[in-house]
Amino acid sequence: MNKYISTTEAGKKLGISRIAVFNRIKNGKLEAIKIGRNYAIPSSALLKTEPTINKKTEQEITKAVQKTVKEYGETLKLLAKE
Repeated sequence: MNKYISTTEAGKKLGISRIAVFNRIKNGKLEAIKIGRNYAIPSSALLKTEPTINKKTEQEITKAVQKTVKEYGETLKLLAKE
């Protein structure tokens, strides 16, 4: 038997907002059953979701890529030609 969790709990486990959980349900990216006005999400459905990153991590990655391109741009261009 599946254990079900709320949209709030799913958001916390996935590191996204409750609204983002609703959007994933609406788009068919997250399995859920509707119970009245609420959704119940099987715990197993969280394992099937695509990974997400938060804004802070995304900004850190972008910053690191920009720094790498700035410092090693010419080297990267040469490597791309090979």
